[in-house]
Amino acid sequence: MFRPFIYRRANRHGRPLSPPSRPREHRASAARYTRSSRDTVTIQRGLMGDGKVEIREYDPSDRAGTEAVDGECELGQPGGMSLHADLLGDPLARIRHSPAFLMLVAETSVPGGGRIVGVIRGTVKSVATGKSCPGAPALASVGYILGLRVSPSHRRKGIALSLVRHLERWFALMGAEYAYMATDKSNEPSVRLFTARCGYSKFRTPSLLVHPVHAHRLRPPRRARVFPLDAREAELLYRRRFAHVEFFPADISAVLGNKLSLGTFLAVVDHGYQWRGFEHFLASPPASWAVASLWDCGGVFRLEMRGASRLRRIAAAASRALDRAAKWMRVPSVPDFFRSFAGWFAYGLGGEGDDAPVAAEALFATFVNMARGRAAAVAVEVAALDPLRLRLPHWRSLSCPEDLWCMKQLRGGADGWDWAKSAPGLSIFVDPREV
Repeated sequence: MFRPFIYRRANRHGRPLSPPSRPREHRASAARYTRSSRDTVTIQRGLMGDGKVEIREYDPSDRAGTEAVDGECELGQPGGMSLHADLLGDPLARIRHSPAFLMLVAETSVPGGGRIVGVIRGTVKSVATGKSCPGAPALASVGYILGLRVSPSHRRKGIALSLVRHLERWFALMGAEYAYMATDKSNEPSVRLFTARCGYSKFRTPSLLVHPVHAHRLRPPRRARVFPLDAREAELLYRRRFAHVEFFPADISAVLGNKLSLGTFLAVVDHGYQWRGFEHFLASPPASWAVASLWDCGGVFRLEMRGASRLRRIAAAASRALDRAAKWMRVPSVPDFFRSFAGWFAYGLGGEGDDAPVAAEALFATFVNMARGRAAAVAVEVAALDPLRLRLPHWRSLSCPEDLWCMKQLRGGADGWDWAKSAPGLSIFVDPREV
């Protein structure tokens, strides 16, 4: 099968639509860092190899060129199935919801006009490091690298390395203490580039779990009850219980208040527990519970699996027809991944108590049921040691059991501690703005 929700490695190929406007809360900061990055890239940019490739900041006039690069690098094997991603006409779609972002391009300098042959995207934000310390959580400014692409015709010329180094310079100017990236552990060229040439360390190996959406409903555990929370309640719960979790964003209110955030839900597993509202929950929590929020990735990009055989398409269509006609049979139908489809992403998953995995299962099943008619699949990414992963429903054929995150310290701290070399914790917060 395929892994349609390995977002970071799938290319984001756009179509000619008007890009959405930047969220109001980010416009002021966007103006500041855009001016700074443009000056820096202009000063630091250089000619590569034979003097015909230049690294510079992305301009809206580059859209067709960046889309062409993404199209050349679609995820999949030549002659087989490939994953096509549509950024809905906005090359900045995957990063524009972050507090600070930058996109760079590599352009050939030739008579008659240049050609875009490489792209890279990056964001900067403040997050929790998971470091044990009394009082407030330890925070660090981190730069995240995503969407690195180089045209096949211009590979092995040092362009990818130059793009990474230019982006790291911008990270440093923005005050970032660390830089990190994510890739499939089987992507050997990417792993070699970052670990052998750029000085990154293999850092974390979370699992990306995906469940398709069927015509029939999944059955959540009967022992669990699910309640919705508003944005204020969700922020209060996250800050009180999960502010020390690795990568917990300092601007969690901006995440929860984003138009793509579909809501936060709380699942309770306690036979004798009476729900009397959120304030009562905080004062007297049940024996076991879990919380998670939901993000509409379809508002940023849509995916499509191309190159599937006619037999595979017919079999998938037959499974869907049977599922619709006889929901009581609970047929494990395959959604129509062969046309443009949207996906949802569950984030902020955490909980407490012996039956917290049961509560997490109830949440994820609820999300899959909510997605019927609105998305083709729901995904979640959890830490390798997270006990909640044990009961999360997913299809192995669609999931990535071991993603790879790599990290590099850009400047040392006063106490000499290096997050990039620290031991993993039980949980990790995956920011939906970066999927």
